[in-house]
Amino acid sequence: MVFGGCIYSIFIGLFLKPVEWTIYTGSAVLGFAAAVLWTAQGSYLTINSTSDTIARNSGIFWALLQCSLLFGNLYAYFKFHGEVTIDASSRVTVFTVLLVTSCVGLVLLLCMRNRKDSDNEDLLSVNAPRREARGPLQALKRSFQLFKTREILLLSVCFAYTGLELTFFSGVYGTSVGHTLRLGDNAKQLLGLSGVFIGVGEILGGTMFGLLGKRTNKYGRDPIVLFGCVVHLTCFFLIYLNLPAESPIKETDQLPFINPPNEYLAMVCSFLLGLGDSSFNTQIYSILGMMFPEDSAPAFALFKFVQSFAAAAAFYYSRFLLLPWQLCILAVTVMLATGFYYKIRNSLDFLKGYSHLGVVK
Repeated sequence: MVFGGCIYSIFIGLFLKPVEWTIYTGSAVLGFAAAVLWTAQGSYLTINSTSDTIARNSGIFWALLQCSLLFGNLYAYFKFHGEVTIDASSRVTVFTVLLVTSCVGLVLLLCMRNRKDSDNEDLLSVNAPRREARGPLQALKRSFQLFKTREILLLSVCFAYTGLELTFFSGVYGTSVGHTLRLGDNAKQLLGLSGVFIGVGEILGGTMFGLLGKRTNKYGRDPIVLFGCVVHLTCFFLIYLNLPAESPIKETDQLPFINPPNEYLAMVCSFLLGLGDSSFNTQIYSILGMMFPEDSAPAFALFKFVQSFAAAAAFYYSRFLLLPWQLCILAVTVMLATGFYYKIRNSLDFLKGYSHLGVVK
């Protein structure tokens, strides 16, 4: 985690005096560092949780993580409010704040506790010996083994969906709002506010599922995943009604079904995007931590691999697909992801553990 955090800090520092080749090179290195950091975070979360705390810890982790969406977008909104261009002074101020925040986070990482042997004794494992020492090559080999299991293959649809909707709410939706000329002069400002409301939804969902961790553990994770599915399907339908079809691609004064488009409804949809996203991600973290306590690094590496691949694919097709088609892809995928999640839950006996899980022949 410290290694990944250092790369993030260095990349932020590059923007204090940006040079084209350093930014592009840094972006490539940052992708590698992000994979390391996210995998390490998931593994650390798992090895420091028990079956009673994994759901709570996943929710709290997600809520704290998404605070960046809320505070970062609020800061940017007020800092750049009314500005047509961003001058060097404003850029240096913003990235200095980000760099200091990142360095403080690095110091806090060094203060975190080491793993306790008793932390995950009551978690379940998939064909993994307890306390088996593994090096990088063994972990890579184990990743390929896990990827062949029926459970990971089905969960991969859930992983892929989180990547598709990550691209949508982080890149496509805000752009679509900003391109909708019928929203008036506030269209560009709504782009920043959209990020704020997405953050509010993420934080509320993470906090709610974290505080109700014991209760959700008792009744299962299925209702939360189903809740996220319903929230996102509702949100996609409202977006379809409220924004023009061409809005992801270019500025347009095309009329959507709701005439004129409603800026308040656009912010409600932002909130719903964040709330639904937190539903899926907290439960994925929780179930991976429960199923693979001794294989947490390979399991979370597979999660980030599939998620990142899907996100990259979504960024590619978002350049030319109209909004209704993008929403259709998301709607079909979220229903498949929810269905496969239920299939996994119905085929597993949590009381007997996961020792019966096998590799797909």
